[in-house]
Amino acid sequence: MGKYDDLPLADRGPIKVPYKGRALLNEPYYNKGTAFSHNERHKLGLNGMLPTNLQILKQQVDRAYEQYSELETDLEKNTFMTSLQEQNLVLYFRVIQEHLKEMFSIIYTPTEGAAIENYSRVFRRADGCFLTIMHPDEVENRLSKFVVPGADDGGVDYIVVSDGEQILGIGDQGIGGILISIAKLALTTICAGVHPDRCLGVVLDTGTNNEKLLKDDLYLGVKQNRVRGKQYDEFVNSFVKSVKKLFPKAYIHFEDFGVHNARRLLNEYRGEHAVFNDDVQGTGCVTLASVMAAAKLSDIKLGDLRVLSYGAGSAGTGIAEQIAAAVANNAGISKEDAKKQMFLVDKQGLLLDDDDSLSIAQKPFAHPASKWSLSDDERKDLKTLIGKIKPHVLIGTSTNPGAFTEDAVREMAKQVEHPIIFPLSNPTRLHEAKPEDLIKWTDGKAFVATGSPFPPVKYNDKTYEIAECNNSVCFPGIGLGCVLGKTKLLSDGMLVAAVSALADETPAVKQNDPTKELCPGVEQARDVSVKIAMGVLKQAAKENLLGVQNVPLDNDKELEEWVRAQMWDASYRELVFEEGKGTAKTDS
Repeated sequence: MGKYDDLPLADRGPIKVPYKGRALLNEPYYNKGTAFSHNERHKLGLNGMLPTNLQILKQQVDRAYEQYSELETDLEKNTFMTSLQEQNLVLYFRVIQEHLKEMFSIIYTPTEGAAIENYSRVFRRADGCFLTIMHPDEVENRLSKFVVPGADDGGVDYIVVSDGEQILGIGDQGIGGILISIAKLALTTICAGVHPDRCLGVVLDTGTNNEKLLKDDLYLGVKQNRVRGKQYDEFVNSFVKSVKKLFPKAYIHFEDFGVHNARRLLNEYRGEHAVFNDDVQGTGCVTLASVMAAAKLSDIKLGDLRVLSYGAGSAGTGIAEQIAAAVANNAGISKEDAKKQMFLVDKQGLLLDDDDSLSIAQKPFAHPASKWSLSDDERKDLKTLIGKIKPHVLIGTSTNPGAFTEDAVREMAKQVEHPIIFPLSNPTRLHEAKPEDLIKWTDGKAFVATGSPFPPVKYNDKTYEIAECNNSVCFPGIGLGCVLGKTKLLSDGMLVAAVSALADETPAVKQNDPTKELCPGVEQARDVSVKIAMGVLKQAAKENLLGVQNVPLDNDKELEEWVRAQMWDASYRELVFEEGKGTAKTDS
């Protein structure tokens, strides 16, 4: 017995289930397949429904991995894992847990992107909650079908919601956005131990502007162009209000909304509920942690940083917001003044205040046009801008492959001793530059991190480990902290605490070695998430935002034990039948 085993989320005892026989085998959260004990088979009506020989989870994992390994294409492997998820959740998560580094690109980007593109064509079974703008009056009723009977909080801790407009670098995928919600929830469980039976994926089907989908007879979503304006806002508001009513303590994670909605919706709701946008805040947090690590190794004060972001969509502006906050805090200046050290470039070039087309997220970063005498070509030319701005940091979120040219990078190396260069666009084919080129063009002086996995680079008898700025080492820990603390909000201070915790776990900093990664690998995510959650909880307490009591905040060892005790683990528990009990969600 552990010290905190009495906490509801720390329960490791038998699970009461309201199912028997075939109905039980059809519930992936409870199904054990060949691992049901003789006693369970007898009492749960499973005799004759399963092969004779009992097997343990380890044997099931070995069999599933062998089947997985025999498949030829990444999409086939993704489909296999989806099928396993629909059959046996414990087995699904344990297989991934034991082969995470290998499987990450299969269950998430880039392979999940292909699955999302083909959602309507390969559809087999619905998962998650589908809300349509064609029936806005049904939002609360549809969500209520996922309420756990008898649970004061509705039985849901973590919600990921997407409208599918800007998916993983592949754009508008309409109703296929449900898969990104499901995939993100899987990552919160894998990387932070958030209980999978207390998660809910949601898609807001507001139409699509993807002509290919609109012309596809098999498309499963609303076949009309996207709804905008007041009707869209009222629909989203109805969703948030219904969540607050049905699942009052649930953490809402916005995912892959379009650039004109992502920041706006985050600002609209973050003052009234614990909400998070991974594209805006998650990307910014993990990138800032890596920038902080590189700055520390370069002996550059955060307050002195000049940053050039090539790309000013949700990710680019979100990163700039996070870095500006850190610069302001470090230099003791206002965030508005700190933004003067951020330079963002979009399709029209450097953002200037004479541009009426700027989004609400871009406007705070627009520089006075009167102070810049640039031709239209110069405003877009990266080498020219680098020569004028002399940035310490160059970040790419443009999805413009090869945009960081040799001339531009060499110009940057002339201006600063250790260029910090992060080509972050996904997938790999859209990266602004290859790490091996960046190391070569800067004679090994650059600090490099990317948005997708890359192998180590060998240059001048040194091996440079290339960090992947993977949101999955950051957003799950933030969510875990908010879920365990039932926090009222997710504040800027809590995000700063998360970034600081993540930066402390960076291999390059921990080992004081600039050739090591500037960000922890995804295989380290579970341990890193614990540290991030601890930081979030401590800061939430300082701001009086905790919704639970008796959290051991004054003792790090105790706090870590408190967090770990409540993390879900992919292992089987004894099942006991009790009619009308359990945590199963209703079908009505």
